[in-house]
Order: sequence, then structure tokens, then C-alpha cells
Amino acid sequence: PTRNEEETIGECIHRARTVFEDMGVEGEIIVADSSTDATPEIARSLGARLVRPDNLGYGNAYLEGFKHARGRYIVILDGDLTYDPCDMPKFVELLEEGKADLVMGTRLKGEIKKGAMPALHKYVGNPLLTSILNRLFDTDVSDVHCGMRAITKEALGLLNLHAGGMEFASEMLIKASRKNLRIAEVPITYYPRRGASKLSSFSDGWRHLRFMMLYRPTPFLLAPGLVALVLGLVLTLFVLKGAQTQEIRMHSLILGSLLLIMGYQTVLSGVYVSAFGASYGISEKKGLVGKVMSYHSLERELVAGVLLLAVGMAVGVSVILSWKATGYGSLQEVQKAMISLILSILGIQTIFSATFISLLLLRNGTEPEEDI
Repeated sequence: PTRNEEETIGECIHRARTVFEDMGVEGEIIVADSSTDATPEIARSLGARLVRPDNLGYGNAYLEGFKHARGRYIVILDGDLTYDPCDMPKFVELLEEGKADLVMGTRLKGEIKKGAMPALHKYVGNPLLTSILNRLFDTDVSDVHCGMRAITKEALGLLNLHAGGMEFASEMLIKASRKNLRIAEVPITYYPRRGASKLSSFSDGWRHLRFMMLYRPTPFLLAPGLVALVLGLVLTLFVLKGAQTQEIRMHSLILGSLLLIMGYQTVLSGVYVSAFGASYGISEKKGLVGKVMSYHSLERELVAGVLLLAVGMAVGVSVILSWKATGYGSLQEVQKAMISLILSILGIQTIFSATFISLLLLRNGTEPEEDI
């Protein structure tokens, strides 16, 4: 993939052709280009196949290039010489020997030249995101965002890749793990790039994290949401029970209510993410997600939401009537008011949840038609 790499693309192509000659193999060089400089002219003049992605983006460039790739093995690397094409034989050798289906380069076990990688990426961002991905998806690699990789054409066809941005790197590894592909690593040298970097540390890091969340929402949303929900419920019930015999603990009640509502919303957000992933074919409709995305389950969720809202409003009306009876003066109905607030909010959240997920079913064409 290239975007304004006129300083390096010629040398990159030259080194790749030298590798083909030294290995005695027939190879092709595909440049997926979105440049406004002389990069495409240079690439064409050196015999590379030039393709133009419809949209900008790291992943979009690779997805377009893959459509045109004819080789038995596919090696991917940037056109800015941060990765050396001369390292390709180490990757292809593992594929040729049948020891791996996907070979990852690892800069962290190889050599990172001075100035090639910011300290924030080297010591914080990359190790942290690598650790998270390894734990969530049962992989065992040391540098999940290394851009130099090799994969068999057959294995690539199994992955069904879609990500158009930097999260493409995570998607490839996650799907390779889910397809039980054999993954190996090769230590490589990482060089400083020439020209301005196109990376955005925090934005790209968030994209990778968000993508992992889409595949595995439980550690990010469902688990912490459930903890907050349970704590809030216990604290709220404890305070309300104590209010029968002693002065109500207002601050504790407020905290419990907030934890309960926030926990419930976080759990629902986890369900949204899971349902979205299932709707777009990223994850499977099984377990809780499968039940939630059942049309009849959504009907029951909608009814439950309406009932919660109705009870909450009824309690609220009783508080208003009590207030009216006192001549709209001072009123000690905090307990009932909090119950009304909690039930009403939970009811509205439940109704919105059922509505949103039903829209995903409509988008996916899975909502059943009415019986005639």
C-alpha cells in the first residue's frame, strides 16, 4: 500500500525483484496506490501492477490488492522501506515448508533502528494492545501490529477480511486465530521511514481496541456492567430496607441508584455490540446473543420495558398525589421517588434496547413476516 511514497517505492520494488531472482521464483509486485505524487508513475515504470482502491485507508489498500493477487503465497509490507523486502525469504520458507499458514514479522523480537518507532508505541501502545489481543483471542504473538506478513492464498480466502482502516491488522490476526490457522513469527529489522508519518497514535490505537471490543464485548462491557449492576442493586435494596426502621441514607441511595442504572446501561451496550457483530456477520448468533436476537425474545423485552415504565410512572403518580395532599409543601417520599426514577429509567432503557436490536434484525433481513 502506498500514498505519496515517491522517495522509496522505486528502491522497494527493486529489492523485491532482487529477492525473486535470488530465490528463483516467479513473483508479482502489486502496488495499491492512493498517491498524489509520482509514486504510481515510478511503480509502473518498474513493472509493478498498479491498482487504485476506491477509498483511502490501510485496510482498503490491502483489500483491493488482494483482489488482483495471483500468487500461491502473498507477502504484505509497506512501500516506505520501514520493512525490508529482503526479509521475504524467511517468511516464504515457513509457508513453503508447511510450518505455518500465516507468518507474522516481529519487530519487538528483532531490531528497531533508532528513530523508527516512538517510545510510546514501543514501550506502551504496542505491548499493551498485543497483550490484550493475545488474552482475548488466545493468540501468542509478540507484535500484533507488525505490517510485514505472509499468508497462503488458500488461508487468505478463509478469512473474509473487511476492515478498511488500521484495524485491518487486528482483524487478520483475530480471524486467523478463529479459523485455527497455524501462526508463526519471524524476527525482522524495523527502519525509520522517510517523510512524515501517517500514523495517529491515539486514534489508531482506539480503532484497534474498538475492533477487539466488537469481537469480544464481554470483558469490555458485559462483565464490568454486570458488576456495577449487582453492586447498585444490592446497595439500593439495602438502603431501602433500612429506611423502613431508620432515617434513609440519601447519599448511599443515590450511589446505589447510579450504579444500578449505569450498570444496566453498560450491560445493554455490551448486548448492542454483540448484536451488531452478529448482524454484520462478525460474530455468531449463539448463546445470549442468539436469544436476544430472537424476534419473540425482543417482543418479551419490549413488554417488560413497558411494564417497568408503567410501574415506575404509577409510583411517581402516587408521590405526586401525596405531594398534592400536603398542599405542595414539604414531602418525605424520597424512597418512593427513587423507586419511580429507577423503574422508569430501566423501562425506557429496555424499550430502546428492544427497538434498536429489532432494527438490526430488519437490516439483516431476519425479522419474520406476519402469518397470513
